[in-house]
Amino acid sequence: MSKLDFSLEEFASRRRRVRQAMREQQLDWLVLIHPVCIHWLTGSDAKSYQEFQCLLVAADESSPLTMLTRAGEYNEFVQDALVDVVIAYGGGENEDPVAAFMQLAQRLGLPDGRVGMEVPAYYLHPHHYLGIRAALGACLVAEPTHLVHDLKLVKSPAELDCIRQAAAKVDAAMAVFAAALQAGRSELDVAGTVVQALMARGSALAASPINLVSGERSCFSHGAPTDRKLQAGDVGNVEFGATHRRYTATLGRNFSIGAPGARMRELHDLVCRASDACMARIRDGVPAAEPHAAAKEVIAQAGLEDCRVHLTGYGLAPGFPPGWGEPIHMLADSRYTLRAGMVLSVEPPVFIGAESLGARVIDNVLVTQHGCEILSRFSRDLIVADP
Repeated sequence: MSKLDFSLEEFASRRRRVRQAMREQQLDWLVLIHPVCIHWLTGSDAKSYQEFQCLLVAADESSPLTMLTRAGEYNEFVQDALVDVVIAYGGGENEDPVAAFMQLAQRLGLPDGRVGMEVPAYYLHPHHYLGIRAALGACLVAEPTHLVHDLKLVKSPAELDCIRQAAAKVDAAMAVFAAALQAGRSELDVAGTVVQALMARGSALAASPINLVSGERSCFSHGAPTDRKLQAGDVGNVEFGATHRRYTATLGRNFSIGAPGARMRELHDLVCRASDACMARIRDGVPAAEPHAAAKEVIAQAGLEDCRVHLTGYGLAPGFPPGWGEPIHMLADSRYTLRAGMVLSVEPPVFIGAESLGARVIDNVLVTQHGCEILSRFSRDLIVADP
């Protein structure tokens, strides 16, 4: 069961840290909505985030953890999560979740305290947010959306073990991908071999779908596989993730059907050098903007700064659709400092629309006191398949 994925003491430690952070921010109650935060504190693996749900956490250590969820998920939370009280709403007929929330909030005494509420980019409908904010009124004093996320950036030994197991699965699936590349097979066909390889090795489907592009679509940085058939002379790139207990490891590589041309080799070498420059700056105590600046400089010196279409890297979390990322980003305006125990995806990209070409190498690294450990083991070389 999901609530057994980690020891009771690890869950208890997580709760103590959250409650201490709440007291430091003078919060009596925290309303958690992001499924990753609920998972981290309770072990819940419930697929109920597409509807309103929340975990109510009191700063008082003696107060029970209370979960409000749809009736359809009641049994799963009761059996599969470390939650003291589960309250269900709805069921066979519609029920206003805001009204259900306020009824519970009144019972627990939230209006008499200082309340903070997560406002995640996903998982909270604007109408529900506005309704809860209006109903709570003056007692809603903060929106500490990153409070729990920031506490979980440095991984415990048990969490790192999960990530290492996920990394081994994604490496094995990339080997299957490389063997499946063949002219005449469709992108979807090849992607299917990856999905089968992942699940056969004990990986659930990762929170974000596989990216796989080839030929003229190679300039798409997040293109989904299609029925386009691979052809001799094609180049392309692939990215996917593997999971272990929802902890995610990702991997991205470039490929060619037959010998790649000089330009593709040049771009592949460029992103590898940018990745190396980034990783050379990663260590405990370094601002997250510094590794980003190092990778950015390599690409800019090649005259391709305009084709660096997204961030250099980001933190990796337990994943719930649509993503597996954490708030820490390697960008120029990042507010974060790297700490030993963080896990990052490193992936400075170059995608050139005018040339219908792109290149990105994606590796995961563990931040250490004096550098970083690359968790990915699959070769960064261009994958070259027989035409």
